Amino acid sequence: MKKLTVSSLLVIAILAMSAAGPAQAQVKIGVLAKRGAPKCMQKWGATAQYLSEKLGTPVKIVPLKFEAIKPSVSGGKVDFVLANSAFYVELEKEFDCRAVSTLINSRKGNALSEFGGVIIVRKDSPINTLEDIRGKKFMVVKKSSFGGAQMAWRLMKDNGIDPETDCAEFMFGNKHDNVVLAVKNGACDAGSVRSDTLERMADEGKIDLGDFRVIHQVKDDFPFVHSTRLYPEWPMAATAATDAGLAQKVADALQAMQSSDTAAQTAKIVGWAPPADYSSVRECLTVIQYGAFAGIQ
Repeated sequence: MKKLTVSSLLVIAILAMSAAGPAQAQVKIGVLAKRGAPKCMQKWGATAQYLSEKLGTPVKIVPLKFEAIKPSVSGGKVDFVLANSAFYVELEKEFDCRAVSTLINSRKGNALSEFGGVIIVRKDSPINTLEDIRGKKFMVVKKSSFGGAQMAWRLMKDNGIDPETDCAEFMFGNKHDNVVLAVKNGACDAGSVRSDTLERMADEGKIDLGDFRVIHQVKDDFPFVHSTRLYPEWPMAATAATDAGLAQKVADALQAMQSSDTAAQTAKIVGWAPPADYSSVRECLTVIQYGAFAGIQ
């Protein structure tokens, strides 16, 4: 029998690799790490494992700080991004990202596809209405926080109050808990956080709900106190460069997730639904003239 030369073996190896098809690349999902990278990985790591199994392709979670979201998308460092609804509509407008699914949150046994903002004061505060906040110290989480700032900001502007110019101070707590505690300790006169923050902090023993009052409370069947209208939950979005077929596979896999799956339980969600209508979020950012929507009337 004729011996195979080294060059012959190389040709055979290359042909074998070609027949097997190109190696599948890793899929990267950028996630807004609003409570830090470790907590982000703890919450969403199981979702990466779930998607890896469903797609047959390695999926990696990339925790991102607020300021890293846009550069990561524009620089092609991620294939998908999971961030708050306001971030999404900016990414959609600036970089042609497209929502593939909307998460359904799980809070105290409730399946929630929307959330809101709540404005609070101390129970002994003389503030009783939105108008009373004029000239006072008003604290939000940070300008880029949708539930912890922008929703309440929009509500106040709808009622003729601009917190940037009409309040004695427009303050930033950087974290939801900090805003609540600042109100409690008198460091500010009123504050805004995401709906469910008060109830969560009360459950953790950090506050007593009786120490606060809600301004402009909306009375409806939503299970948490809130002052603003409700807006759609966070979407999973594909970047413009992401293959449409891959985006559809991810959407199908997410929407097939069951509440009993480890990925859902670890993320504390019920699952995922088809993309929500985010027009109300665009409207909110237009009213407050924020980011990519500044200058739009």
